[in-house]
This record gives sequence, C-alpha cells and structure tokens, in this order.
Amino acid sequence: PSACSILRGAISDPRRLARPAVPRRLIVLLLIAVAAQVLWAATRGAPAVTRTALPAPPPVAVLRVFALGEPAVLARGLMLWLQSHDYQPGLSIPLRELDYRAIEAWLGTLLELDPEFQYPLLIAARLYGEVNDRERQRQMIEFIARAYRVDPARRWPWLAHAVFLARHRLHDLPYALALAHELNRSDDHGAIPHWAKQMEIFVLDDMGEVEAAKVLLGGLLASGEIADAHERAFLAQRLAQLERQAAESAR
Repeated sequence: PSACSILRGAISDPRRLARPAVPRRLIVLLLIAVAAQVLWAATRGAPAVTRTALPAPPPVAVLRVFALGEPAVLARGLMLWLQSHDYQPGLSIPLRELDYRAIEAWLGTLLELDPEFQYPLLIAARLYGEVNDRERQRQMIEFIARAYRVDPARRWPWLAHAVFLARHRLHDLPYALALAHELNRSDDHGAIPHWAKQMEIFVLDDMGEVEAAKVLLGGLLASGEIADAHERAFLAQRLAQLERQAAESAR
C-alpha cells in the first residue's frame, strides 16, 4: 500500500498508530522490583562511618625507590595526604584525638626524605603544636628541637617558634629558657639573626631574672655583632629599662 493509503487508514482508525500494549505481567514485575528497592533502602539504614587509623610510615629507603629520583615531589604529596588525615568520609577528627606518635613518625620520615623540606616543621609548630593539649604540644616542641639540632642553620626559625609555644602556650618559662639558650648558643650564629638569639634575654626578663638578662644584653651590645643602628638603639633602650627595674627592685 502507498503512503497515502496508510495515512488515510490511520486517520479513519487512530488505533492503528497506537503504541503496542505493555503486558500486565511486566508491569506487575516492575512494581514489585521498585517496591523491593524501596524496602531494601529503608531497612539498610545509614552507612557505617569508621575511623581509619594512621599507619606507620614505610622506611625512607622504600620511599626513595618509589620517588623515582624525585624525593621532594613525593615528600610534598605525602605531606598533603598526612595533613588531610583528620578529614575522613563521614567525619572530621579533632586534632587532639589523632595519634601524635604516628604523626611525629611521618613528619620525621618526610624530613629525612627531603631534608630541605620545611613544611613538616611548619605544620608541627603551627597546626599540631597549637592543639589545646599540653602533652601533645610538648611532643611537637621536642620534635622541632631534635630536628633543629640536625640542621640549625636552616631550621632555626622553628626552634624560635618552639620558644614561643613553650612560653605562651605551655606557660613553661624554664622550658622556654632552655630552648632559647640552645638557640643563642648555637655554633651557626652566622645564619641565625640577632632577634632570634635575643629571645633568651626576653624569657629571662619574663622570669624576673633581670640581672641575668642585663648581662646577656650588655654582652651582646659590647660584642660588636650588631651593626644595625636601629637594632642597637632598641637594645640599648631595653638595657636601660632593665637597669631601672633592677634599681627599683633594690630599693
């Protein structure tokens, strides 16, 4: 038949163009499948949220093999992974609940993998060391102090920050003084600026050890190590202030 005859037949009987009927059995099976899916989803409940423990770091020798000659790149990638460990699917872990022994092990491993990488010490000082937990704060300070002794010329800023943490977070002035003393007595004075070496003076002042602070400050001025006129003027002003305090306390 021609197209015209088919069109005339469709107009006279529209059922000839209707879609074929869906068998009832198929509709019933589809409804049963949908109902089963809804019932399964309702009885399943919320997905379980599990906390993944931080594993111990692999040996540095193994990491060097995987680094394929790019230990700095691998160290930075692992640092990003470590820093995001407290954000896990379905939960955010408070820093004080993390395993600080594992964190310290990872930070030390990354420093050994790339000794010029400063970020592990930054994170130890500014993130993990700022948690409101004295034991964990002290752990990070001690980690920084050990790392400083390996490379004082490059890592002195973090020991200076450790002095700040011990002084203002732990409120442990003797501990802060010991760290500041170590910073001041370093053999790498050429790489450590004067303001960092002067931290011992200010900690002593906080402790009320005016005479000891005066001796250190006076010795620093007399040594001729400080060439900057503004810095010398500031220290001289500070020395005069300490002398006034000593005179007032002696009355």
